[in-house]
Amino acid sequence: MDKIKPKKFWTTQRIGIIAGSTLLVAFLIYQFFFADKRSKLNVEQDKLTVSTVRQGKFDEFIVVTGVVQPLKTIQLDAIVGGYVTEKLIEGGNMVKQGDVLLRLENQNLKLSFLQSETEASRLVNDLQNTRQSLRIARFTLQKTLSELDYQIDQAKDAHERNTKLYKDKVIPDADFLKTKREFERLTKQREIEIESQKYQEENSRMQISQLEGTLASTQKNVSLWRQTLDNLVVKAPVSGLLSSMNVEVGSNINQGQNIGQIDDLNGFKMRVSVDEHYISRIFAGLQGSMEFNGKDYGLKIIKIYPEVLSGRFEVDMQFDKGAPELIKRGQSAPIRLQLGQPSQATLLPVGGFFSETGGNWVYVVGEDGKRASKRNITLGRKNPEYFEVLEGLKPGEKVITSSYENFGDNEVLEF
Repeated sequence: MDKIKPKKFWTTQRIGIIAGSTLLVAFLIYQFFFADKRSKLNVEQDKLTVSTVRQGKFDEFIVVTGVVQPLKTIQLDAIVGGYVTEKLIEGGNMVKQGDVLLRLENQNLKLSFLQSETEASRLVNDLQNTRQSLRIARFTLQKTLSELDYQIDQAKDAHERNTKLYKDKVIPDADFLKTKREFERLTKQREIEIESQKYQEENSRMQISQLEGTLASTQKNVSLWRQTLDNLVVKAPVSGLLSSMNVEVGSNINQGQNIGQIDDLNGFKMRVSVDEHYISRIFAGLQGSMEFNGKDYGLKIIKIYPEVLSGRFEVDMQFDKGAPELIKRGQSAPIRLQLGQPSQATLLPVGGFFSETGGNWVYVVGEDGKRASKRNITLGRKNPEYFEVLEGLKPGEKVITSSYENFGDNEVLEF
């Protein structure tokens, strides 16, 4: 007689189902609570630049390009205008102070000079004539006074005689009054002549003073016109290299027009172009250095040109201990321009990552070296070699510093 066997609870099928369900639940729990959900991207490590963050001295400087120029450049501007009749020295030649470079012609200047000379000559003649008239007037007064004195003496004698006779009642009243009036008339006439001559002399002196003043001004004008004519001969104001002469025989030159320049070769400076971003930090006396033929040469800013063109401005830098030997005008060289004093800081090497992140975040390589994760950071100052790290990184950590252009928005890079 057959017996009914009881069914087993833990059958192979049930065990499989429970085990599968348990694994599924565990997987779901792991994915929900523990799995890394960040977006990932597989990259080739050998194509990346990985730099190590370190603690060190941050030297704040920028590298700019300087062009060698003479320490002094004298611009030759035409003091007067005219057309070129003779060009004696071409550009590129050495000149000495006083050497004649050009000869100009200007007929209007010559005519003005002759007119000024003629006016001066006329004033000289007028002054001489006025002085001569004053001397003649003085002689005439002396002659007139001498004649009046003679007549007054005669009238005085006649009047004194008639006064005595009139008192003795020898002559009538008419004869006495006649001689009296004649004496008084001549005396009064002498006073009038003196006053008249005094006025004429004062007037003549005033005319002489005015003529002398006018003559002095005219003679100054003549001297200025003569100097102006002398400027038609253009001479070298200093010794040096006539680096350019931008005129030719027969060409017309306007007053104030630049016709060339002379370089003083006794010293050199560096003309440096700087990005306008640094304009507030550049000042006279700021130090820099330049390497030439394996030696370092110190420089300092001596002049700042305020004009900003195409986002850049220029400064002049002078060598502290003289320019290098064999340096030539027009040569260019990199200059390390110091913007601040060195200080200790956390340093991150400069790289292409900055163009994508703006310095706000980087990919930091994990301790296992198998992946790099995005991390927010804060950067401070920058020089051509390093960024100053203010927050987010510690010395010893490794950071991908090459370009992030192909990484998209992925938060994790797996090598």
